[in-house]
Amino acid sequence: MIRVLVVDDHPLFRTGLTGLLETVPDITVVGQAGDGEAAVARTLELRPDVVLMDLNLPRTPGLEATRRIVTAAPDVAVLVLTMVADDNSVVAALRVGARGYLLKEAGQDEVLAAIRTVAAGGAVVGPGVAATLVDRPAGHGLTRRESEVLALLAQGMSNPEIARDLDLSLKTVQNHVSNVLTKLQVRDRTQAVLRVRGLD
Repeated sequence: MIRVLVVDDHPLFRTGLTGLLETVPDITVVGQAGDGEAAVARTLELRPDVVLMDLNLPRTPGLEATRRIVTAAPDVAVLVLTMVADDNSVVAALRVGARGYLLKEAGQDEVLAAIRTVAAGGAVVGPGVAATLVDRPAGHGLTRRESEVLALLAQGMSNPEIARDLDLSLKTVQNHVSNVLTKLQVRDRTQAVLRVRGLD
């Protein structure tokens, strides 16, 4: 069972999201918070597996709350769920330790998949967000195509799915993934996605 804390300053959104998550057999909502201070306190009290974190919060902003949660409870995965789509916020959130970044326009299945991915130790960057990362200047010597492949890895896509999405052969995608891992000096796909933090 994945234990989730829902953090958002809009009561209606919090209640709606909680209601949705409570219908899913492998997820349970252990608490809610309406501001950043409460988010940190509730996380340390309840020790959820995943914190769904909005960025625009009163008292303590979501980025600062995320940083404090990750520092105090590194075993808790923070998944940002926000309306804020600018690339600086995406990179900032990943840099302070968020495991994932989704926009509130994401579909139900996408949110549930992201929760399960970060709970299992993976990293997720939603499609609308991944595009902003791809549009940034390539870092670590990545070509634009390799940056595109990395962005799709961040969405949790498999090599065959990436091949279909980019209209490439599976062998070409495998080569790109291998190049990305080598250039980022990481062992696996999850580490590569987390290394997106350094692409600014």
